[in-house]
Amino acid sequence: QHYFTVLFGHEGQKPLELRCEDEVDGDEWVEAIHQASYSDILIEREVLMQKYIHLVQIVETEKIAANQLRHQLEDQDTEIERLKSEIIALNKTKERMRPYQGNQEDEDPDIKKIKKVQSFMRGWLCRRKWKTIVQDYICSPHAESMRKRNQIVFNMVEAESEYVHQLYVLVNCFLRPLRMAASSKKPPISHDDVSSIFLNSETIMFLHEIFHQGLKARIANWPTLILADLFDILLPMLNIYQEFVRNHQYSLQVLANCKQNRDFDKLLKQYEANPACEGRMLETFLTYPMFQIPRYIITLHELLAHTPHEHVERKSLEFAKSKLEELSRVMHDEVSDTENIRKNLAIERTIVEGCDILLDTSQTFIRQGSLIQVPSVERGKLSKVRLGSLSLKKEGERQCFLFTKHFLICTRSSGGKLHLLKTGGVLSLIECTLIEETDVS
Repeated sequence: QHYFTVLFGHEGQKPLELRCEDEVDGDEWVEAIHQASYSDILIEREVLMQKYIHLVQIVETEKIAANQLRHQLEDQDTEIERLKSEIIALNKTKERMRPYQGNQEDEDPDIKKIKKVQSFMRGWLCRRKWKTIVQDYICSPHAESMRKRNQIVFNMVEAESEYVHQLYVLVNCFLRPLRMAASSKKPPISHDDVSSIFLNSETIMFLHEIFHQGLKARIANWPTLILADLFDILLPMLNIYQEFVRNHQYSLQVLANCKQNRDFDKLLKQYEANPACEGRMLETFLTYPMFQIPRYIITLHELLAHTPHEHVERKSLEFAKSKLEELSRVMHDEVSDTENIRKNLAIERTIVEGCDILLDTSQTFIRQGSLIQVPSVERGKLSKVRLGSLSLKKEGERQCFLFTKHFLICTRSSGGKLHLLKTGGVLSLIECTLIEETDVS
């Protein structure tokens, strides 16, 4: 039998023994509880604090070095200006020292013909040399990199045009018709549900229409392609994406609930039959904005891979990429937090008595499963402590939930409902100590 014991730090509290059906499941539970230990978090915090102090020292050193380099650059700029003034003065001196050139009108006609032939020859040689230079550049790696960069920009414009069209279909084939339907005499959907499903989709469409027009204006100035200032305009407005992504799962849930209304479901199928939808459902159009920020990040990675380091907009593109990556990480964390809150609330609703500790937003779900609770044995006799409705002579199956801060133990009634154990049903992991017994016997 594979079991482990939960020891309480309070006086008069008897140990709680839990058993698993197999050894692998038992090891997984013990390992999960071990990873949730509060002492490990304190040790990790101390290590992170040491790293933070070290990084602060490095930053201070880098600041001092940066100031020194800045002073050196200022000194060099002063020296360059002084040398430029000396060169200008020398050029003026040379101009004054040039010998007097005689009047060319008195030249011999044969000399004029020779100079004319020489002029034609110099022009031919110059054109021949220039043609060689152009051909060599066309075959050079720099020209190949520029061609790839231009192709990436052209593909970006096409992708943006397709994305604007998708948003246009979402707004004009679904959002605006549903707003009108919500204002009808017998509305199949309320205005609140329409706002919950679509949120700021219309604002996103207006934003990308402006961005798309800017891209087309840049293409009109080809071969000069400057895109960084467009991203400077786009970046401050991307917080609307955070709201859309944060609301995405909830909008799909509201849409699923609305589909249970036959009138709404029938109306929605009529909208989806529109030829502009090309057989795609509303859920598909609601998902498109979720992938737009990662698509911009990939495009900027490809652009930077084919942008020379001395290019005029390389720093601006790198800044835009870093901001988009930061926004992408924030949106991913917010989606994870939202999913964790929904999971905790779903578990809290299954417990008949409710559980206040699950309303803590920092409480993260780890795992759940069934464990066998065995009767406690003390000095050869059964313990007198009853855990819930467990008989002292029988083992009982318990539904257990492990979180980062607490461990819940529930019993399941004949009707399938979950009830917390009256004694030891909610264990605080911060007040617990994990002990491994190496003695198998």
